[in-house]
Amino acid sequence: MLTCCNLICGCMATNAAFTHHYRWALVMILAGAAFDFFDGMVARLLGVSSEIGKELDSLADVVTFGVAPSAILFYLFTHVHYPDFCMPVWKFFPFSAFLLAAFSALRLAKFNLDSRQTSSFIGLPTPANALFWGSLVAGQHAFFMAPGFNVIYLFLAMLFSCYLLVAELPLFSLKFKDVSWKHNSTQYIFLFGCLFCLPLGWSALAAMIVWYVLLALVVNFQNRRKA
Repeated sequence: MLTCCNLICGCMATNAAFTHHYRWALVMILAGAAFDFFDGMVARLLGVSSEIGKELDSLADVVTFGVAPSAILFYLFTHVHYPDFCMPVWKFFPFSAFLLAAFSALRLAKFNLDSRQTSSFIGLPTPANALFWGSLVAGQHAFFMAPGFNVIYLFLAMLFSCYLLVAELPLFSLKFKDVSWKHNSTQYIFLFGCLFCLPLGWSALAAMIVWYVLLALVVNFQNRRKA
């Protein structure tokens, strides 16, 4: 039931994106992420995990965290200003947004088969990627609509986002082992930094995801130096 609620939220987010309700789309992606978090927890508590639940969970995640952010970008691509050299292909340009859905599906498939991701992540998790785009577009829509904005930057950012989904980039988990600083210093630093993102309003989640990736890069660099 909880997994299906995640799927329904993804469908509602997709519909909201296609009808120019970016903030409602973000709210639905957030609700889907909440259901995605609790369905696994409830399954473990009740001892009702099953193979069909695992398959359904991945399907719901593809819709909520793959198709929905692609729909947001698709609608955005159809309304932004294009430079003159892009005019011959501008009608086809928006369809490139669905690369995000394809790479999200690939990321989820890799996650299901990768035994290294039991306590951390390899590549950007699909919920984080979806929340980034939902928050960025909801908070900075006026900036993207400005005549001086170059759509090529948005396209390159989307491609980089696709790369992060499948990159061999270790990212720390937000799960706490206990309450001690020694075992959870990275998580505490991340949460403290998130406080500075809150004044950004609808763009806060996008800033938090950027902070998450940057902090993970610093942690990886330190770990490599120690090694």
